[in-house]
Parts: sequence; C-alpha cells; structure tokens
Amino acid sequence: MVAAALGCGFGTPDLSRVIAIEIIAPDSLEQFDTLVPHARALDGHFDTVPGATVVWSTLDTATLTVLDSTSGRTVVNHPGTTPGRLLARTGSTFSNPVLILAQAAADTVYATPPQRVADTVHLSVDSLSDSLAILIAQTIDSTSGGDSLTLPLAGRPVAYAITYPVAAGPVTLVTSDTAHALVTADTAASGSTGIASVKLRLIAGPVPDSVLVTASARRAVGTTVPGSPVTFVVRFLP
Repeated sequence: MVAAALGCGFGTPDLSRVIAIEIIAPDSLEQFDTLVPHARALDGHFDTVPGATVVWSTLDTATLTVLDSTSGRTVVNHPGTTPGRLLARTGSTFSNPVLILAQAAADTVYATPPQRVADTVHLSVDSLSDSLAILIAQTIDSTSGGDSLTLPLAGRPVAYAITYPVAAGPVTLVTSDTAHALVTADTAASGSTGIASVKLRLIAGPVPDSVLVTASARRAVGTTVPGSPVTFVVRFLP
C-alpha cells in the first residue's frame, strides 16, 4: 500500500521543502508479526528529500504498536475487522494514514477429514479424485482448562504440488471439475470454513500406481504453518 500527504500554502511555494510523504507498507499483517514500513519525503518536484527524518506513530494502539518510532517497526496486537492506522511525519508534514488489517495468525493445518490422506480412483481417462482438502486454523487455548477452540481462517493460500511421479504428464491438479490443462503446482485459497482443496485428474497414460500430492500453508511473513506439508496419496486401480 502506498500513501502520501500533500501540503500547500499561500504565495510563492518553496518547492525545495517537504510537501508530501510516501509510505510503502502491506495492507494486512498477522497477529504478532512485525512490520517495517518504508517512507520517502518528497519535495515540490516530487523528488526525494535526502536526510529527512521520519517519525512513525499509530492512531490505533489497541491494534498496532509502534515499537520504534524511527524505523517504524510495528507489531499487530489484536486481530479484528477494523484496520489499524499507521502514520509517518517529517517536521510538520504528516502522511495520510495507512490502513493495515490485522488478521489472526494461522498455527495449524491438517487434512480434513483428519484420516483422509489417501484416495482411490478407479482407472479411466478423465477420472477425478475426491477433494484433497486441508483445514487452516488458529488454535485458541481455553482459559478454564477445557478443550482448545479451533478457529477456521478464510482467504489463506495453500500451495499444492505433485511430487510423484517426477515426470509431468499423466495427472494434473484441478481447482475446477471442468479443467483439463496440465498443472503440477497450484495455489488454492481457503474458503469461509477454512478449507482449501484441489482434485487430481487422470489425463493420459502411462498411469502410475499412485500419485503423491503435498499441500503447504504459509503465513503472510513466509513462515510455514505447523502441520505443513500434508501429503496425500492417490492410488489408481483397475
């Protein structure tokens, strides 16, 4: 996300002074992740002003905490539906607020139903497997000592890949039952129930006895969600 603020005055403008601040920052961040935004002070020619000191702050301390006002290092405190607002200032010039949506952090991923790590397809060209589905969720521990709560997370990317056979050709990953293009790696997003899925389609021979498919979920900062990768085995039978 890029944000800038402009300043103006009366009379002949001083085009060498700072009149705008440009901010580059992501529009979402997961709980407890750390963000280091970038800012440029711009003059009246929209050139970078060298040596300008930028000070960072937030208008929503319940959502965001600026750990270092000089570097802008910021952490998400609490996920929610209302974005936190991040500001940059140099002298008396302020940027427009940058909105950063605070999302819950995924901490678990597993096949769903839990026992479904294998599927059997009866052999025929154009055969489709059942859905190779995984659930992405956040686990919330009970404060009273009871069972933990599993909170499904929507809109989270899952990377699927055919890892065996190594040679591409006999089977393809599909996210639509009508798709036939050869795809050996694809990304599916989790839906409102936290579930992401693909299917496997037989498109040509020779047909392997089995196919291995891995599914890996990653958080916004690139770290792997615990439980990844999930490995599915699809067997082709006469």
